[in-house]
Amino acid sequence: MEKILLDTDIGSDIDDAVCLAYLLSQPKCELMGITTVSGEAYERARLASVLCMEAGRNIPIFPGVEDPLLVKQRQPHAPQKSALEKWPNESNFPQHEAINFLSKTIRQHPGEITLLGIGPMTNLALLFSIDPLIPNLLKGLVIMAGVFVKEDSIFGPFEWNAICDPHAMAKVYQSKVKIHRSVGLDVTTQVKMDSKKVRGIFQSKLLHPVLDFAEVWFKKQDEITFHDPLAATTIFESSICDFQKGKVEVELTNKKFIGKTHWNSNGGSHDVALSVDKTRFFDHFFSVVNNAKQLR
Repeated sequence: MEKILLDTDIGSDIDDAVCLAYLLSQPKCELMGITTVSGEAYERARLASVLCMEAGRNIPIFPGVEDPLLVKQRQPHAPQKSALEKWPNESNFPQHEAINFLSKTIRQHPGEITLLGIGPMTNLALLFSIDPLIPNLLKGLVIMAGVFVKEDSIFGPFEWNAICDPHAMAKVYQSKVKIHRSVGLDVTTQVKMDSKKVRGIFQSKLLHPVLDFAEVWFKKQDEITFHDPLAATTIFESSICDFQKGKVEVELTNKKFIGKTHWNSNGGSHDVALSVDKTRFFDHFFSVVNNAKQLR
C-alpha cells in the first residue's frame, strides 16, 4: 500500500480530477490527504470533496496558498466550480492549515509518504522552506512539471505548473528527496483522448462527476491530455515511463524564459521521464478506474 499526499489545482485543467479519480480507485493507494493550490483554493477543495464523497471516502482536504511566491497570478479562478451545484460537496474546510497538515502528516509517517504535486508548486515550496527536514522524511516526490527533452508544439519550452510559480518550482528542485521524479509536458502530451471517446469510455460511477467537470473544460478544449494521471500511475507502475537521472534547474534570471526547466543528463539525482508506453498507460489506468471492486 502506497501512502500518498496529493497537492492539486483541481478545477482548471480537467486532468487533476481524472487523477484524483484514479487515486481513489487505486486499491494500492492510501490517500492520506489533499491540499489545493492556486486561485480559489476553497472552490478547488469543494471540487475535490465531490469525488471523495462519491467514492465514500473521508479524506482530509485543506485549501492551500492561492498566490504565487513572487510572480503575478496566472490562474485566479477555478472554472469547473460551475459544476458544483450538481453534486454534493463539503463547504467547511480548515483555513490556513494546509502547510501544517502536510508537515504533520509526513512527520507522523517518516519514510512512508510519496508527495504527488500536480499543480503550481507554491504549497510544496513553502512546506520545504518552513520545515527543511521534510524532504528527507519523504519516501518520494513525484511531480507533473517541466519540459525536458522536446519542446511542445504549442507551449514551446514552457509548462504551466512551472511558469505559474517559477520560484516555487526552483525551490522544489533544490530540495534533496530520496526519489525526486518528474513527468514533463514533452511526455504527457503523448497521452490524449478526444471528448467523444472520453464520453464513451468514462463509465465508472466515480467518473460521472469528472465528466460533468469535463464539460466545462470541453468548451475550450475538445480533448483530455492525461498529464497528471500519467504522473500518478508511475508511483504504482514506474515502468509505464522510461526515466533517466539528471539535474534539473529552473530559469529565474532571464525574464523572457522564466520558469523554463533546464535538464542536464550528466550527474544529478532528478529522475526525468523520457518516454511513455501509451498502450500500457491506458490499459493500466482504465483497469483501475473501471474495475475497482468497490468504492471504499
